[in-house]
Amino acid sequence: MAVPSWLERLRSASKTALVQDGIRKIHYLFEDGKEMAEEYDVKSGQLVSRKWREKNTLGGSGKWQVEVGEPVSPLLGALESELIKESSSNPVFMRKDTLSSFQWRIRNLPYPKEVYSISVEKEQRCCIIRTTNKKYYKKFSIPDLDRYQLPLDAAALSFTHANNTLIITYQKPKEILAAEEQLQKELKKIKVANSGDGDCKTQ
Repeated sequence: MAVPSWLERLRSASKTALVQDGIRKIHYLFEDGKEMAEEYDVKSGQLVSRKWREKNTLGGSGKWQVEVGEPVSPLLGALESELIKESSSNPVFMRKDTLSSFQWRIRNLPYPKEVYSISVEKEQRCCIIRTTNKKYYKKFSIPDLDRYQLPLDAAALSFTHANNTLIITYQKPKEILAAEEQLQKELKKIKVANSGDGDCKTQ
């Protein structure tokens, strides 16, 4: 069965944990060399961010790819990003989950709700956002469903629009909710390095 296989990969990965400023940070190192870093809110257990990194062709560490959470600009450092910002009118696509659903937010989309249509393409295993005014088009997948090899369900998809932001919600299937509950139990068993001052005390 497919569901345990992803859970087994997570269980067998080498994991380290750190709690800092109310966030539990988990770093996974898989047998194939891939790395995954997750951050959870300690109080709610909600996933705040998830990033992936693979070895590059020379064997060094590649760049982190954000799956969940605020997208980071690869070109700008922390200081420069304060001074140089992308055009504020460009749409910004990001994923921000809740405990019961996968959720995507696309900022800087000023058009009214009736302009948008969102469909599920089961064969392509993706969702597609279209606008009747042809101003925005986006195709995106749900990696969690791919990892658990679960079908996409159009009935689980809904969207709303407020404050120039399109919010798309996909209700998590019961298989994923159960797997996430199991994973949380596993993560709580990891010995955590508490860090209040930013130093990682792993000794």
